Amino acid sequence: MAKEMINKIKLQIPAGKATAAPPVGTALGPAGIALPDFINRFNDATKDKMGDILPVEVYVYDDRSFDFKVKTPPAAFLIKKAAGVSKASATGSKSIAGSITRDQLRQIAETKMPDLNANDIEGAMRIIEGTAKNMGIEIKD
Repeated sequence: MAKEMINKIKLQIPAGKATAAPPVGTALGPAGIALPDFINRFNDATKDKMGDILPVEVYVYDDRSFDFKVKTPPAAFLIKKAAGVSKASATGSKSIAGSITRDQLRQIAETKMPDLNANDIEGAMRIIEGTAKNMGIEIKD
């Protein structure tokens, strides 16, 4: 008989730096997951992406086992990293907080493509460009 999924938990955790402290411990502890097991597996799976914030979906099954899927970093995180800024503009597109090139925009779109609702890379680039403009990040040719 197949295991039945009883819970899906979404978290954003720095790559390779999961600990039992919040938010990991407070989210996964009540679900009955063995925290050291999750922490070790997550850190091993993400050690090559150190420094990135990674969304992760944890699937909890009825026998208290679990699987997890690591997604691509949030678009805003990748845009800020490419622009070299720590914060986006507080007023959105009304003030410029930084800039990225069209090539950097394409790289971000290619990275995010598996998680975006786009048919091709041009559609993905438009989605990322809209996010960048709302953050006050200018796109230079």
